Amino acid sequence: MKIDDENEYVMTLIMAAGKGTRMNSNKSKLVHKIYDKELVRRVVDLAENIGSDEIVAVVGHLKDQVQAVLGDEVHYAYQEELLGTGHAVMQAKPFLEGKKGKVVILYGDVPIIRPETLKNLISKSIKNKEYATLLTAIYENPTGYGRIIRDEGGNIKGIVEEKDADPLQKKHIKEINSGIYCFDIEELLRAIDKIKPDNAQGEYYLTDVIKIMNDEGLKTGAVIVEDNTEILGVNDRSQLELLTRVLRMRINSYHMKQGVTIEDVNTTYIYDDVQIGMDTVIHPNTIIKSGVTIGENCEIGPNAYIRENCEIGSHVKVGNCVELKKVKIADNSKVPHLTYLGDCEVGMGCNIGCGTITCNYDGTSKHKTIIGDNCFVGSNVNFVAPVKIEDNTLIAAGSTITEDVPEGKMAIARERQVLKEKKKK
Repeated sequence: MKIDDENEYVMTLIMAAGKGTRMNSNKSKLVHKIYDKELVRRVVDLAENIGSDEIVAVVGHLKDQVQAVLGDEVHYAYQEELLGTGHAVMQAKPFLEGKKGKVVILYGDVPIIRPETLKNLISKSIKNKEYATLLTAIYENPTGYGRIIRDEGGNIKGIVEEKDADPLQKKHIKEINSGIYCFDIEELLRAIDKIKPDNAQGEYYLTDVIKIMNDEGLKTGAVIVEDNTEILGVNDRSQLELLTRVLRMRINSYHMKQGVTIEDVNTTYIYDDVQIGMDTVIHPNTIIKSGVTIGENCEIGPNAYIRENCEIGSHVKVGNCVELKKVKIADNSKVPHLTYLGDCEVGMGCNIGCGTITCNYDGTSKHKTIIGDNCFVGSNVNFVAPVKIEDNTLIAAGSTITEDVPEGKMAIARERQVLKEKKKK
């Protein structure tokens, strides 16, 4: 990993062995999703984003589900007995031994830390030659969190867990331990063998490593996180919803700063890795999934659902109750309302009428519909893919198109209207 021109080996160790019983689920807590991405998957993506040289996940409860999500992207250590965070690190010793550099400790249920925050943590640890650097936060009500104990000079002496804190510590200390660390690998290995389960829980606390290092005169430090929502974890479904809400606001705020108008941030869901051009307007009740790109000066929604792998040009309208999936729409085209387009390409300057559907699935395979430039598609049209509509064509309302339409032609595929006498009662 390279941070500020300093080369340093960095491993990321992800704690992913907990039971998560408060989720009341048959699934591992870590495979529940925020915006279609598993919690543990988000943490691995974070580890990759900061440039980790190696990633190790400590798994235990329902480990098969976690491994099914992560595959061979990470190494695995196994914690059969859940005896605390220190015990979890002990299970990863075979991966740490013989390594020199830093190890970052993350948690599979703390998924929305910003990469910049971790890069800052690692950079400070390297530059200041700290053997342990903690990510901490200031909470007005720190109940439930381990408290940071500092000496008169501000150096970290240790961390006391909530259950072991005395009344004065609980009352006066506002700085808390997030549980996120950057350790010197060699010194962590030396200290981890010295911790004992002599606490209220009978567990091996990773926090005891800080006191051990401090007692040995090793330099430690901390980075106080600027946004406390970054260190929020998921223990139950209410917290899962809360983190989804936090991420929604974070993503929406980012796009608004880039020049996108979002009329209602509370009903607009823009997933990760979406690109939107300036002066595009997003109307309420709109969902835009990952992997979508939208150009400038577009109008999206209300009630639009833009699914994965869509590319939308500039000056495009995607209107009310439109669903798109794996669609490319070129500049200056309109899909105003009540339309489903899947596995489809739409050229420039087209108008797709209300009620248009691409029938892209034949029961076995998906097929593609291609619509050229400057085409007009009337209302209530079905395109039975695979089918190609050439440039400058007109598709009559109510048609079901099963064959290609040549350039400049008008296609009508419907029964002729018939009038009959109405039966008398």
